[in-house]
Amino acid sequence: MQIMINKLSHHYGTSKALKNVTLTLPRGFTLLLGPNGAGKSTLFGLLTGLQKIEQGDITFDGQSLHHSRNTIMANMGVVFQQNTLDIDLTVQQNLSYFASLHGISEKKALQRISTLLEKLELKERLSTKVRNLNGGHRRRVELARCLIHNPSILLLDEPTVGLDMASRQLILSVVKNLTQQRPMSVLWATHLFEEVHSDDHLVILFKGSIVSDDICSTLLSVHKQPNIDALWQYLITENQ
Repeated sequence: MQIMINKLSHHYGTSKALKNVTLTLPRGFTLLLGPNGAGKSTLFGLLTGLQKIEQGDITFDGQSLHHSRNTIMANMGVVFQQNTLDIDLTVQQNLSYFASLHGISEKKALQRISTLLEKLELKERLSTKVRNLNGGHRRRVELARCLIHNPSILLLDEPTVGLDMASRQLILSVVKNLTQQRPMSVLWATHLFEEVHSDDHLVILFKGSIVSDDICSTLLSVHKQPNIDALWQYLITENQ
């Protein structure tokens, strides 16, 4: 599913969080890089319909979020920064409850994500209460949960914040593999340079504006920078 963001702006009082953002997100994996306060969470709030669009539009395969919100949301999986699991339920109960909201039986839901649960190392933890899981495993449960209904859109807002390196690498690897196996559009927001790879479609957001949008290796070549750290410093200096 192709996502088109057209001239999107958003304010909080007199503060402008997004400034005339225009962006096309094709099928596959797109990494949205920006510091805290760049506008990433605001953009996610607008993409998920949790915040009302003030100016501009967002379309999903030509369907406007203004007019087709329910249809679009039914095809979307989201992992927010904040934990949204019920910590007093087991992993399986959390997955089953979410499945029931989409009219999917527990048995069918677990069958659908059986392979995913193995890759995320969750199969042996289905009967564990979420409160007894560490942060990395909780994130893995949230990822598994939002994929139960086979969404064509996957939005992940800083999904690895606070996690150890092994958990971050595992979750990122699983998500990237999914984009190669399914016709999905994935937007992964982060402020961590180490999550950026040369073959990633990289969008850089700074002070509410898109300052760069291309394959990372192309950006490095065009701007004659040796690595993502240097590219970041160069682009930020240019857009101060």
